[in-house]
Amino acid sequence: MRQISFQGIENIIPRLKLFLGLSRTPHGLLDVATPAMVAMLQLGHFPQLSTIIIGLIAAFSGYTAVYAMNDLIDVSVDRERLALKNVPRSFSDIDTVMVEHPVAKGLLSFRKGIFWVIFWTAVAMVTITVLNPVCLLIFLVSACCEALYCKLLKITHWKIVSSAIVKASGGLAGVYAVNPQPDPAFVVFSFLWLACWEIGGQNIANDIVDMEEDLKVGAKTIVTVRSLSKSVYVLLVAASMATFAGVTIFLLAGPGVGWIYPVGATVLGYLLILGPAKLVYESPSPKTAAVLFNRTSFMPIAFLALTVISIWIRI
Repeated sequence: MRQISFQGIENIIPRLKLFLGLSRTPHGLLDVATPAMVAMLQLGHFPQLSTIIIGLIAAFSGYTAVYAMNDLIDVSVDRERLALKNVPRSFSDIDTVMVEHPVAKGLLSFRKGIFWVIFWTAVAMVTITVLNPVCLLIFLVSACCEALYCKLLKITHWKIVSSAIVKASGGLAGVYAVNPQPDPAFVVFSFLWLACWEIGGQNIANDIVDMEEDLKVGAKTIVTVRSLSKSVYVLLVAASMATFAGVTIFLLAGPGVGWIYPVGATVLGYLLILGPAKLVYESPSPKTAAVLFNRTSFMPIAFLALTVISIWIRI
């Protein structure tokens, strides 16, 4: 009986890894920190335990569903990309930690991918509604923007706006999950902060990494449409704005966020965003862009830890 049990587990784990790869779970887990980070900055203290638990489930299921949906919509383009990868890259990014594009590679059926998205979408919708119905609206708008982003791949580079909305909406949902009537100035400022982080540290960096493949498959990005040099300039400006906003949001944060936050945010902003962006500006290449992408992916969890420490010491 034990042998059969172990065999069952051995069969389940590889399949589970494929589903987790479909949802880019390592990256998704880092993004889960985004709503928690912004919520705690807004409150200035720790939320109720029930809110924390439900919020974590809602955030995980929401990011899991949206990332998997992205892969399913892009499956045909991903197959084109895979056919072009004759030589392995000498570098990697956090999205490739697990099996990349399992449906496009034929390792997981499209139908199973659909069921995976439906399941996590249902979990997300239920838990998000428990927190605040406004958060459900934010989630649905975010999912539509993600679908729009995928569909505009070969149409316009302005799809980057949709991507910025998707990433920033996570923080927005975090705010409304803990406060039905938040400070409008904080809402707008945090939204712009996360949007700049996505543009300067994630989206354009990833476009630089994929620029050769994007040109071959006809993808419209800032890099392929506006040139590498102009893209790097936009990247640096957005990264600078994100770094500045990450520090100055302290002025709008809850009273429980102590002085350690702006000091730590200055250090983290340079190490995780501005420093790597400066490296891309000085030496633009897929390799330096991958470094930027990887570093900035840790921004939410690093700033969440900083906020927790700041509040805890203040207490």
